[in-house]
Amino acid sequence: MTTEQTVYGTIVYGPEMDIIEGCIVIRDGIIKEVSEEKNNSTNIIAPCFINAHTHIGDSVLKDPKLGECVDYHVKRDLNALVKPPDGLKHQVLNKAPYHELVEAMEHSIRDMIMTGTGAFADFREGGLQGVHALEEAVDGLGIECIKLGRPRNPSVNNDVLHREIEQVLGRAEGIGMSGANDVDLQILKQIRTYTKKEKKKFAIHAGENDRSDIQGALSLEPDMLIHLTKAQEGDLKEIADQDIPVVVCPRSNFITGAGMAPVREMLKTGIRVAVGTDNVMLNSVSMFSEMEILSKVFGLEDRQVFIMCTLMGAAVLGLNTSGSILEKNQAKVMILNGNSHNLAGVRNPISSIVRRGRPDDILSIII
Repeated sequence: MTTEQTVYGTIVYGPEMDIIEGCIVIRDGIIKEVSEEKNNSTNIIAPCFINAHTHIGDSVLKDPKLGECVDYHVKRDLNALVKPPDGLKHQVLNKAPYHELVEAMEHSIRDMIMTGTGAFADFREGGLQGVHALEEAVDGLGIECIKLGRPRNPSVNNDVLHREIEQVLGRAEGIGMSGANDVDLQILKQIRTYTKKEKKKFAIHAGENDRSDIQGALSLEPDMLIHLTKAQEGDLKEIADQDIPVVVCPRSNFITGAGMAPVREMLKTGIRVAVGTDNVMLNSVSMFSEMEILSKVFGLEDRQVFIMCTLMGAAVLGLNTSGSILEKNQAKVMILNGNSHNLAGVRNPISSIVRRGRPDDILSIII
C-alpha cells in the first residue's frame, strides 16, 4: 500500500543547503517532489544528521570517573579509558550481560532518532556476538546503521582470525579497528586484506593520543580515519593525496584531553570531513552539541558545519541517497518548530540550527 505525505515550511534544500519556501512530497519513504511555493507554515524542514562515528556499546557505562582534579586540572588517561584490551570500557563491556548491553544500546539509538539522526556508523566491539547485539538493538527502529565490527582477539593465528573476520563481515558493513599501535601491524594488514577481499569498509582510529600511529594507519589504505587530533601538515597532505575521509569527534576529544582536530586545515587541504559523537560513556549522541562546538569554538562557517554533519557524513559512509533533501533521496528529514521559544524570529535557518538548535525544537522525525 502506497503511503504519501506532504510537508510545508522553509526547506533546507539540496547539496548546497539552499533555503527555499515550499513543500516536500514523500512517497513510500522517498522524496518524490520538492516545490517552491508560498505558505504560512513556520516549520523548518531539514535533512537528518548522519552520525559518522559512535561507540554505542559504551551505553552500559555513562558516568566513568575521568581522573583526579589536581590544581583545577583534570588528569585524564585516554588509554586507561578506551585502549583495548584492558581499558575501562573494555573491562565493562566484557562483564556486561548480553541483554543489558542490547537494552543500553537501544536507549542510545532511540535517543539518536529523537535528536535528529537518521543514520549512524558504529565501531562495534565484541566480535560476531557484538554485531548481533547491535542488530538486535537497532531492529525495528527505522534508523540506518553501518556496522563496523572487529575481532575479539586480533592476535590469534591466521586461520582462526580469518574465520572470525569472515563471520563478522558476513553480518557487518566493514571493520572498525582501534589503532595501529594497539594491534600488531602485520595482523592489521591481514585484517585489511580480508576486508578488501569482501569489498567491505575498513576504518581505523589514528592520531588521537599522539601521531605515532598515523603512518601505520595510512599503510593500511583505510577507507576512513577517525580523530587525527595530533595530525600535522604533512600528515594532512598525505591523507588528502590518498583521498581518505576523516571523521572528527570534537566533544569527545575535549573531554579526553586529546585536543582539537585541525578541522580548518583538513578542509583547506581538500579532505572530506564528517562528524561523530564517539563514546556514549563520555557524551550524549546529540549532533546539535557537536555543531555548536564546531561553529563557536572551531570558528567554522555554519553552512560548512551543517554539511559536515549531514551530507558529508552520508558520503563518507557510502549512503549515496541520504544527507540532503533532494528528489529521489531517502526521506531522512527532521521538521523543526520555527516558532519555538528558541527559534522564533530566526532569519538564517542554517545558522540558527547550527549555533542554537536543540532536540526540543524538533516537532517530528521522518526516517
